[in-house]
Amino acid sequence: MTDAASRTPETAAARRPRSSFSFSARDLLNVAIFAVIYVVIIFAVAMIGIVSPLVMLVTLPLGPILAGVPYMLFLTRVRHAGMVTLFGVVVGLVFLMMGHPWQSTLVTIAASLLADLVLRAGRYRSKRAAIWAYAVFSAWFIGPWIPFFVDPVAYMRTSSSQSMGEAYMQDFAQVVTVPAVLCMVAATIVCGLLGGLLGTALLRKHFVRAGLA
Repeated sequence: MTDAASRTPETAAARRPRSSFSFSARDLLNVAIFAVIYVVIIFAVAMIGIVSPLVMLVTLPLGPILAGVPYMLFLTRVRHAGMVTLFGVVVGLVFLMMGHPWQSTLVTIAASLLADLVLRAGRYRSKRAAIWAYAVFSAWFIGPWIPFFVDPVAYMRTSSSQSMGEAYMQDFAQVVTVPAVLCMVAATIVCGLLGGLLGTALLRKHFVRAGLA
């Protein structure tokens, strides 16, 4: 029996994207699990930046590459609108509790909503749309730097910045400039695209099973 013949109406219906925003228990569990995995990977990479401000700028874009695998695996479980946005809400709130500014949470949610729209344009069944959705989502990295763009001096006077030590902050003032941060964010988005490509390559079987072409 061929694959086409073996697909029952129930299987086809289960794989058909739904426009409903209602979430099943499995949907919520998938969002929670993969959001936590994503946060842990990004946080682990960010911790490398403790070495020096230069190391921080160089290594932060690597986060989306490593986190691209679990994120793309999460997308194979997305069956309808809203799941990617909810994922971003969870990630944004977790980082808010970890000390990110409130502006970062708003940017993360906005980036997730845009990623959701990209997936919707591909009817939640386009591999190309999934890759671009992750690149769009990776733009949230600009969020934590909004206070820095508004007032760099005040940013470096915050308690979290001062806790890094005087020597670190002196290097920070010399290395971390607005153009440098913008280049880092641009590199992060590019790395998000690379992370999406890496994730789809490593998870090819999962994408086939999920019906993403």
